[in-house]
Amino acid sequence: MFIFLGVIYLKNPVAKEVREEILGKVKAGEAVAALAKQYGVSDKTIYAWLRTGATHSVSWMEHAKLKKENQVLKEIVGVLTVELEKVKKKRRT
Repeated sequence: MFIFLGVIYLKNPVAKEVREEILGKVKAGEAVAALAKQYGVSDKTIYAWLRTGATHSVSWMEHAKLKKENQVLKEIVGVLTVELEKVKKKRRT
């Protein structure tokens, strides 16, 4: 514990398992404010955890998987765009 500008700070007050549980619930769609209240953690702390998680690097396997998924999604968007244009042309004529 240390005090800075009259505020008491605790170093790593939340266990890793609890932190992961909270983050899992946030990613599942639960409200940060509700989880902060439920677990007795500041919502700012949860948002900081989310920011930190977003800056961690991914494994090369995960990167390759996401790259392939992105390519597949681009192909789907391309096909749907072409189909939409065909429908629009049919309606015009």
